[in-house]
Amino acid sequence: MGKFKVLLVDDEIEFVQSLAERLSMRELGTDTVYDGEGALSFVRRQEPDVMVLDLKMPGIDGMEVLRQVKKAYPTIQVIILTGHGTKQHEDEARRIGAFDYMEKPVDIEMLVSSMKAAYRHKIETTMTAAAFAEAGNFDTAKNLIKEE
Repeated sequence: MGKFKVLLVDDEIEFVQSLAERLSMRELGTDTVYDGEGALSFVRRQEPDVMVLDLKMPGIDGMEVLRQVKKAYPTIQVIILTGHGTKQHEDEARRIGAFDYMEKPVDIEMLVSSMKAAYRHKIETTMTAAAFAEAGNFDTAKNLIKEE
């Protein structure tokens, strides 16, 4: 699997820096931001393939970041990683379009596996949509991207 761009979003600075280091040891490069505003700003500048997103943050919370990202950039795969989640949060996140929902503390190998699966899903969906678009079936292509 080739390199893919990962954005880590969490207001717990030590946690997110430690996570970034652990991922880099597995040859996964990441960028980090520490709040929802930073996440949205980063996404506008350079679209990541996968975003690992905390729910509870000051300012714009993770659920609102998820809503805005999936509306404007539906191909970004978002994995929720939270220490304060509930079953309701999980259901809502999945309904909005989260690829996965995980709780802290997270097993690093499970997170890496989910990140790789999210990236594969993005590539497969994008390639399928491109094939439909090439065949002139633009509505189906658009719907594939939106349904992710």
